[in-house]
Amino acid sequence: MNPQTAAFTCTYSPNMPELLTRLNCSLAISTYQAGKIVFISATSNDRLVQLPRTFPKPMGIATGDSRLAVATLSEVVVFNNASRMAPNYPKRPGTYDALFLPRATYYTGEIDIHDLHWCGDRLLAVNTRFSCLAWIDHQYSFTPFWKPYFISELAPGDRCHLNGVAFENDEPRFVTALGSTDTPEGWRSNRLKGGVVVETSTNSLVATELAMPHSPRLYDGKLWVLESATGRLLCIDPRNGKKDVVLSLNGFVRGMDRFGDFVFIGLSKIRRNSDSFKDLPVSSKSLFSGVVVVHLPTTKVIGHLQYTDSVEEIYDVRVMPAMRRPTILNHLNDDHRIAVTTPDADYWAVINSDHDNADRYS
Repeated sequence: MNPQTAAFTCTYSPNMPELLTRLNCSLAISTYQAGKIVFISATSNDRLVQLPRTFPKPMGIATGDSRLAVATLSEVVVFNNASRMAPNYPKRPGTYDALFLPRATYYTGEIDIHDLHWCGDRLLAVNTRFSCLAWIDHQYSFTPFWKPYFISELAPGDRCHLNGVAFENDEPRFVTALGSTDTPEGWRSNRLKGGVVVETSTNSLVATELAMPHSPRLYDGKLWVLESATGRLLCIDPRNGKKDVVLSLNGFVRGMDRFGDFVFIGLSKIRRNSDSFKDLPVSSKSLFSGVVVVHLPTTKVIGHLQYTDSVEEIYDVRVMPAMRRPTILNHLNDDHRIAVTTPDADYWAVINSDHDNADRYS
């Protein structure tokens, strides 16, 4: 790190603040390498601001209505937007229009959750260590829901590196895996051609020979997949497995979300000292970490945010609609403890320094 450079320094194309302002949204990204969830917002048509919060190895982010959930090293933390309290946040009054407070923590153990989605009122996780889709709730570390046909048993071992899931009408439709192998970390032997897409309802392969696929999404009835090892955005026909290259990007692509005509895609640098990442086709490119914006009707990159410091790997990217300046209070410090919310009223605690236990609320 350059000692003259502030942490999380980034550059961005001049149109990025204007685009987020016009779309009336912010972005949330997870970077497990830096241990942060970062909110990215526009304060004007020419300025972006960031809000990083610390989490242990944050991966998948689930958004929906006023809810947000984050998969971390051994927990899934659920937040709710206390929007009425946001303008009065004591540390920054008059700044925020959304305030995510921690409401529940599920202690999953280290099951290596990747993608995470709200499925109605339930949380569905891609459980990479046990090679399955699983419900996350208060009863168990996880409850298995579905596994690929080539996985013989539910056991730890990351047998196929199941990582992503595409939803249709609140139902999981397609998943991505780095291999169709059934031995612990068996996918590592064929990183460049072993990747697959599996349809969940039929439990059958719909695409093969992919180079480390991630972040499958269904947009306008089409299946979009990020082929991480090549830096390509693919459109795949599930009927015959035909793969069309939509565009190539300068990064290890992973994390994708759509808002209107625009798709936001995460880019990462390559870990040169990792056997999983070295010697990939994307390594020959001039890589950067950040987010690019693709105009889907024309499939053109029309904007970007690039980190010059601190952030080298991004896992998830999520759009936060109708939130111009959100903030989040994590569960690792005491800030959230002074907030009390009810269906009818909200209160901020004010600490009376003369009496250790004499809090009052306003």
